[in-house]
This record gives sequence, C-alpha cells and structure tokens, in this order.
Amino acid sequence: MRRAVMGVLAALAVTAGPALGQTPLKIGFINSQALLDQAPGAAAASQQFEQELGAMRAQLEPMANELDSLMSQFEAQSMTLSEEARRQRQQTIIQKQGELQQAANAMEQQAEQRRAALVQPIMDRISRTIEALRIEGAYHVIFDVAAGSIIAADPALDLTQEVLRRLQANAGGSPGQARND
Repeated sequence: MRRAVMGVLAALAVTAGPALGQTPLKIGFINSQALLDQAPGAAAASQQFEQELGAMRAQLEPMANELDSLMSQFEAQSMTLSEEARRQRQQTIIQKQGELQQAANAMEQQAEQRRAALVQPIMDRISRTIEALRIEGAYHVIFDVAAGSIIAADPALDLTQEVLRRLQANAGGSPGQARND
C-alpha cells in the first residue's frame, strides 16, 4: 500500500510539473475525523443523535422485556408442559425473536439515516472550507490522513488546524457560507 501511495505521489509530481507550467506541486493534508469531531455544531449534532437513539432504543425495550419474560416462563415451566405446548411456546419465542430482530434492524437503518442527516450539513461546511483553503493556498492536492492513504508526511503540510480555525470563525456567521479570511 505504501508503494502504491508513493507511486501515485511520484506520478503526480512528475506529470504535474509540465502540465502546470513548471510550477511546483503544492500538497497538503487534513484529518477529516478530527475536523468532524471538533467542527462547530458537531457536539450538538452528536448529543441530539444520542438522545434520539435513546428514544429509539426505548421503543424496543417492551419487545425485549416480553421476549425475556416468555423465555423465563418457558424455562420454568418446560418440564411440566406437554410436548405440543412446549413446541408452541418455542415457536412463539422464535417468532418474537424474529420480530425483535426485524425491529432492531429497522431501528439501526433509521438511526444511520438520522446520523447522516445530522452530520451532512457539518460535512458540507467542512468541504466548502477545505475547497476555499485549497483555492486560496494554490494547493494542487489535499489528502485526508484519516482515510489511511498517507503513511508519513511533513507536519507542516497539515491543514487541519487552519480548517478548524476557519470553521470556528464562520460559526458566528450565516450557516453554509465560507468566509475567505
């Protein structure tokens, strides 16, 4: 993997020179995970998601309690039940387990959609800020260290703190607009 990344960077450096009129290739990188964790609004979005997730989980609790109760009753009474009654209760338990699993899967999908909806505006602001910084700084390429494609880099190329500074400066302005500082 390291060879592939180094090969891509070497190819960019070799081919970009003539294509860019012999200007040196200017590269930077960011840490998208740090940006997403520290961006203005991220903590509030995370807190809102956790509250909504708690409410979703609370909706599953009665189903889980009912299943636990059925299983406890079955274990306690299984020796005294007829074969037919035992089979019926087992089928009921299996049915309830399936229903609970389906509800949990649906909740998980709904939660992921909600998380994406809460995070998308933050991601959009981050992307606009990075693009504005790329244009202002005349960067040809900005990599994301969180994506795992950068093995080693000069810390002076790290633009994460500058992006965060700009995001925080914009937090007081109108949402979605990147200021050019």
